[in-house]
Amino acid sequence: MQAGMVVIGAGECGGRAALALRENGYGGVVTLIGEEPHLPYDRPPLSKATMTSDEAPVMTAIAAQVSLAEQGIAFVSGNPVMDIDRAAKIVRLRDGRHIAYDKLLLATGAIPRRLPLAGPNSRLAYLRTFDDALAIRAHLREGRRIAIIGAGFIGLELAASARKLGARVTVLEAQPRILMRGVPAEIAAVVHALHASQGAEILCGETIAAIKEDGRTIRIERSGGRLIEADLGIVGIGAAPATALGERAGLAIDNGVAVDDRLRSSDPNIFAAGDCCSFPLSVYGRRRVRLEAWRNAQEQGALVAKNMLGADLAYVAIPWFWSDQYDMSLHIAGLCDEGRTIVRRELGDHAFILFHLADDGRLVAASGLGPGAAVAKDIRLAEMLIAKGARPHLSDLASPSVKLKKLLAA
Repeated sequence: MQAGMVVIGAGECGGRAALALRENGYGGVVTLIGEEPHLPYDRPPLSKATMTSDEAPVMTAIAAQVSLAEQGIAFVSGNPVMDIDRAAKIVRLRDGRHIAYDKLLLATGAIPRRLPLAGPNSRLAYLRTFDDALAIRAHLREGRRIAIIGAGFIGLELAASARKLGARVTVLEAQPRILMRGVPAEIAAVVHALHASQGAEILCGETIAAIKEDGRTIRIERSGGRLIEADLGIVGIGAAPATALGERAGLAIDNGVAVDDRLRSSDPNIFAAGDCCSFPLSVYGRRRVRLEAWRNAQEQGALVAKNMLGADLAYVAIPWFWSDQYDMSLHIAGLCDEGRTIVRRELGDHAFILFHLADDGRLVAASGLGPGAAVAKDIRLAEMLIAKGARPHLSDLASPSVKLKKLLAA
């Protein structure tokens, strides 16, 4: 049994890593193993374009079958890994097959958090896979009643997609406001108002006492006995790192597979990257974070391939995230909760940016909201200022006449 590089997880991160191994000159065996029956594909469109496209939705493939074959990448689909034998350096697949590895990458992503009180329910959906998206899309049409539990990014993006298609939408959020995790209240308030203006009802501070269904509808009993009846309920209460394999293998776990800044796990022959791992970020004093973001998965996939081949490169990128809802885009660079002072810059046309500064004056995050790509360029420049450790004057950040490029050059 010839050993080589094995990548478990055929999403953005795993697919990128497998291709990057070849791009960096590795000539040995590369095996990419996916749990789903599909080719590697992008997940961000699932809550947006996959729901609302006029044509029958198709997956946005990361790599076509012919590309994988041309690169000499053995792709195993629909046959998940059940166990990792670290001593023998082999993985065991569901069909009993064993694959040997020299280096192993865990890129297993994250899975939706389940709603404990719900139980088996044919009218309650979760979104992670393309097949999940197709099942949800079938319900999003004129007049259908959709209840969404959770007002995070996934819940709100699905709410926007459902309203675009004419469905009646109610969003239930247990927290006192929407987007509690990682988004400042000032931006969350604007997003809430946007959804309300589009006809979506968002109820915050709502706890759920019971969920029942009769095969045709789902009934959600709210605190106080009030009921919401819907044709479909969708749960979007966050995601948990998929660490079961790492746990069974005895790897260190800390809000994900714990890796160092080289993305190495507690086993020097096993790496982890993407949504399933937590890692230290030097720009935030080596604070350990786990990021559920498309760009993080892509960048870590490219970097971890080099480190699996013997490089010693630290992952130092600034966190970045975006979300499209209706005609507005939200962009965030950095970690907003690191900031103590917030400075607002108006960009016109209902677009604005909030700059988040630490007590020592360092810019540590920037969050912006606006139509289309109105804030994208300035968020990118702010990202570079964060990486530089810049301490800009508050008045310069507030003034639209002071170009961020000028601050970057200072």
